[in-house]
Amino acid sequence: MAKKKKKVNKLIIGEFTFLLLIGILIGAVSQEYFNKSELVPIEISEEIIGAENIGIIKVPALNSDGTGVSTNLIVKAESGTGKTLVNIDDLLFWVDTQNSIRMAKLVSENITGLDLNKYDITFTIGANASLIGGESAGSALAIASIAALKNITLKEGVMITGTVNHDGSIGPIGGIIGKASAAKDIGINTLLVPLLQSKEVIYEEIEHCETFGFMEWCNTERIPKQIDISKESGLEVIEVGSVAEALEYFI
Repeated sequence: MAKKKKKVNKLIIGEFTFLLLIGILIGAVSQEYFNKSELVPIEISEEIIGAENIGIIKVPALNSDGTGVSTNLIVKAESGTGKTLVNIDDLLFWVDTQNSIRMAKLVSENITGLDLNKYDITFTIGANASLIGGESAGSALAIASIAALKNITLKEGVMITGTVNHDGSIGPIGGIIGKASAAKDIGINTLLVPLLQSKEVIYEEIEHCETFGFMEWCNTERIPKQIDISKESGLEVIEVGSVAEALEYFI
């Protein structure tokens, strides 16, 4: 009986070890995937540009090393039964995106006065979704949805970053300096940001040393520095409090 118990215990330990190794392997592969993930922009054809009821807007983001990147967000609206369709390369931020899309639809319905139960709306982002934060793209999702529903062509030289709330107000996000740099690189002239975020505080790390007798004591100090994003990026950076206010800069 004792031998049988030992045998069972060895089998359990063996299975546990096997599962542990599999878990480590999956984790290593996943980590490698995340490290190599890069932005894959959508190619916008003349057919898409000329189509009706399509909203196209550029969305800023940060990649894994904090560098600013951007891609196109396309929203298409057509007569239907209230379906929401999503075409995203990797649904790694699906929970945040679901909430942002839900808020974007609510806000666009309120602003346009249209009944979205009579429309099917398709959201397309051609990028590794781990790079485009679902929350920070909320305001862009709302504006592109309004453009699609009202058949409005948005200005190409304007970009926005910020979350969207149920009442249409725009909430705060991070990494604006990197996003402004990405906007500048693709020819954007105006970047719309949430209220109080046209300036950003960064912390410079400085090593400070003091000598005590024969010993030297050093520690790293973090010095706050306020960055004017407009001066830093060369863009016109404008604070906006709501989607309705931001929309004026796109049309």
